[in-house]
Amino acid sequence: MTQVLELQFETVAGKTATFAIDAPKPKVTAEEIQKVMQTIIAKNVFDGQAGTLIAMSGARIVDRQVTEFDLKIE
Repeated sequence: MTQVLELQFETVAGKTATFAIDAPKPKVTAEEIQKVMQTIIAKNVFDGQAGTLIAMSGARIVDRQVTEFDLKIE
């Protein structure tokens, strides 16, 4: 199973910008995530099409599991 940490921010344009981080460390805490998100906003390092990041709007871990089938393809 793979995991992705999604950090969601509000932008100056009133939109949501999401950053996806593959394979976050196990047992990452809400406090660690919040500190990183506050640093990203304070340092203003990202400025995309939706504009400057101005606030945190959420964070979540997304689990993804892929099951492949052994098909007989001719």
